Amino acid sequence: MARFELKLPKMGESVAEATVTNWLKNVGDTIEADEAVLEIATDKVDSEVPSEVDGVLVEQLFQVDDVVQVGQILAIIETEGEETESNAEPEAEESPKVEPETVEAVEKTVEVAKETTQPTVSSSGDRFYSPLVKNIAAAEGISQSELDAIIGSGKDGRVTKNDILAYLENRGATPPASQPSQAPASPTAAPTKPVVPVPVSGEDEIIEMTRMGKLIAHHMVESVQTSAHVQSFVECDVTNIWNWRNKVKNDYQKREGEKLTFTPIFMEAVAKALKDYPMMNISVEGDKIVKRRNINLGMAAALPDGNLIVPVIKNADQLNLVGMSKAVNDLANRARTNGLKPDEVQGGTYTVTNVGTFGSIMGTPIINQPQVGILALGAIRKVPAVIETPEGDFIGIRYKMFMSHSYDHRVVNGALGGQFVKAVADYLEAWDVNREI
Repeated sequence: MARFELKLPKMGESVAEATVTNWLKNVGDTIEADEAVLEIATDKVDSEVPSEVDGVLVEQLFQVDDVVQVGQILAIIETEGEETESNAEPEAEESPKVEPETVEAVEKTVEVAKETTQPTVSSSGDRFYSPLVKNIAAAEGISQSELDAIIGSGKDGRVTKNDILAYLENRGATPPASQPSQAPASPTAAPTKPVVPVPVSGEDEIIEMTRMGKLIAHHMVESVQTSAHVQSFVECDVTNIWNWRNKVKNDYQKREGEKLTFTPIFMEAVAKALKDYPMMNISVEGDKIVKRRNINLGMAAALPDGNLIVPVIKNADQLNLVGMSKAVNDLANRARTNGLKPDEVQGGTYTVTNVGTFGSIMGTPIINQPQVGILALGAIRKVPAVIETPEGDFIGIRYKMFMSHSYDHRVVNGALGGQFVKAVADYLEAWDVNREI
């Protein structure tokens, strides 16, 4: 019998780790090639990890809620074939293959070799430590009490690799491990506010936040603390678009087999405006501005549980309206069925959210970091309006909507922020009612 190592695959350019959320196969279960073995979660999307071979699951190397680095071994699957040599030799032969992938993989190889001669540490109480953090602690001789005193910057206060490496750099200047009680008084711990219990009566219901809910909450707070949010508002007349869509939507559905919504029309206008104002298609890294070459539009989509996810339409400015419509429908449908790939929620350069879907006439959205702008589309309403004609002004019924533009005032001034959203409105109001699709 041969042993196959199931590893965490690379899931996107910026995805370095994932959390194990559920094992779909137990030890002893038979597995077919391409059959899902476990479920994992990155910052924004859940995925399944399939097996590459037929065999029997003989070992699970991580538990639910463990954080796994890309390239680490998740499980061992026993397959038909010649028996392999001892485990030590394949690991030594495979390590050069892992070496070029990530710095973490190189450190992991060294740390595992040291681990057998160093004292071990473990998760204690409600505090979880990833295998990488445990290995670093063991290799550097960090005691359990010393590790417990480190302030974590990760999710739910988790100690990350950067936390423990920063601790090691300043270890000589910090109190020894025999004095962990002094750690809370350090400057690092000062910003942490104590959790004040909320009074709960017997009639109240306590609902645990979902994993995604916790991630979104953290992401929103971090964005507000990072960017100086400012808003500009524009009212847009979309009567021409309303009438045009009503004229072509039935033929479009018969021809393409899917609905033509307003969203791709709005996304097309945003992509055009970003080409006109490229300094809205940027991000901030420290004291530097990164001007993005590609226009990748994030599209906020509602999930059945009430949370939002932001799939990304890559190179949106290169799509015609049919291509944009198909991309919007495909991403929205797969978002609702948990079918998005990790790479499809990465790399956005600007985001659009349609608050009008929920009946809101406008909103003040929070910027999706590290972007510098987000556009909220309000509900389309029939309103009385003054219509200017060569023969004079008169009152008529028009379809209008508010657009709310939130932008990062650190790098986007009011002129640019206002001009950009006005450009989007101008493209929509100039819609050709005779346009073919």
